Amino acid sequence: MPLIPAKALPHFENMIYLPMVIIILQRDRELVEKGPFKLKGPYIRLIDGAMKQVQSELQETKAYLRRHDMKVLRNKGDELFTEYIFMNGGYEDYRRYLNVRLRNRTEELLSAYFAMAKT
Repeated sequence: MPLIPAKALPHFENMIYLPMVIIILQRDRELVEKGPFKLKGPYIRLIDGAMKQVQSELQETKAYLRRHDMKVLRNKGDELFTEYIFMNGGYEDYRRYLNVRLRNRTEELLSAYFAMAKT
């Protein structure tokens, strides 16, 4: 049996990416509020809609991890990689993610959540 069940991997990765998406959305909202936009409302509503989706998914992810006694810890990082520890049933699985991959995946998720917020 693998240390990390395949069905749990998306939940572990959500705990990496979703907090990043939330931070970006919060910063972007501040920039829109303070920025020289003529009509800020549509941008703020779009960001807020995406934020609600992300927060909801993050709550579900946290509940899943809690139910299954799983944790994600950020370990060390450098300019190329960031390492995370996936903890499951007393086992620790160390995984290194390329920082460029983290950024690109976060950008993909932002686009997806904006698309969901528009509908």
